[in-house]
Amino acid sequence: METLTLEMPIYTYDIDYNQHVSNIVYVQWMEICRLRLLEAVGLPVQELRVQGFFPALVETHIAYKRALYFGETVRAECWLSMLSRVSCWIEFRFYNGAGELAATGRQKGVFVNAETVRPARLSEEHRARFSRYLQEDNPDGNADLTPPARLN
Repeated sequence: METLTLEMPIYTYDIDYNQHVSNIVYVQWMEICRLRLLEAVGLPVQELRVQGFFPALVETHIAYKRALYFGETVRAECWLSMLSRVSCWIEFRFYNGAGELAATGRQKGVFVNAETVRPARLSEEHRARFSRYLQEDNPDGNADLTPPARLN
């Protein structure tokens, strides 16, 4: 199993009034990772649209462990922990320059038919492209990000 790894600088506009990286920036980093993952498997968003479908998010979870600051570089890692015919779970880890875990995250995505805007099934060929980034048994993953039970 491979992990997609990106190094990204932290800019002044990433910083909030508490002088550390704003929580919304983590969501942006997740977007960058997802787009790069699609490119790495040969399915960039532009190509998916030509084929008649696109990815969409239905859930996002982030657990913050330590702050990141201006001037640092963040190392982001992502991989798939589940891939079905219409959806997937993408896992994320973010590290500071010292290699310390700053945050973990996960997102559930679905593939959507561009014409009907309904879930679209991936072909076996498409699913196979993701296999090198798929680690379904994720023992050190984001267990602490399990969504809370619904309140009645």
